[in-house]
Amino acid sequence: MNARKDIDFAGKTAVVTGGASGIGESIARLFAAHGASVLVADRDADGAARVAASLPDGAAVVCDLALDDAPARIVAAARERFGGVDIVVHNAAYFPLTDFTRIDRALLERTFAVNVHAAFGLLQAALPIMRARGGGRMLVTSSVTGPRVAYPGLAHYAASKAAVNGFIRAAALEVAADGVTVNGVEPGMIRTPAQDNLGGADVAARLRARIPLGRLGEPDDIAAAMLFLASDHAAYVTGQTIIVDGGALLPEG
Repeated sequence: MNARKDIDFAGKTAVVTGGASGIGESIARLFAAHGASVLVADRDADGAARVAASLPDGAAVVCDLALDDAPARIVAAARERFGGVDIVVHNAAYFPLTDFTRIDRALLERTFAVNVHAAFGLLQAALPIMRARGGGRMLVTSSVTGPRVAYPGLAHYAASKAAVNGFIRAAALEVAADGVTVNGVEPGMIRTPAQDNLGGADVAARLRARIPLGRLGEPDDIAAAMLFLASDHAAYVTGQTIIVDGGALLPEG
């Protein structure tokens, strides 16, 4: 993971949910490599502590983003430990592979609580601090699943990510006057521990064969897009998502 000399987050604090592994860990490490203080938020206490301890200026908070008070607790932890927050990355997600006929209200509620409600709560909690600092960045890990394509067994997840994209666009309008931008990244098939939910090596091989660039994505590929959106290079970008899928959506049919 190479740091870019033209991006400097020194003096800034970033919050990364789902930061104990996979894409979230890569985002936390890349932002830290560019000088940010990073609060790693995750249900996995050991993983969050491990990642935070390995960063130049990191801290961890253990939370379940399905709980209503989790976003406020995360932002409060960032304020207490680092004095505020400049960048919020809501990367945590919930997506157990489940046949449509078995999706019940409890599963829908947890999926939307983690994937959608927490995004609202994090921005609401961070906004007063960002206003006082003259601006900030709200970033969300969305997905091509839902807004662009579908995957069997993920109707609940697809619905939540379509909602996330709506949140990104509408929230961007409402907070633009505060100097806060709201953007997201839509990953395609990324090689992470969570991808095991979709199947084993045979499934991965079939998916890889349909990607024009010939490989599954890596967490660093998503982190790099997040780095751009969090940087001054994207100061005039808001209400947008970047698709990072190796070209998988391009072939017709």
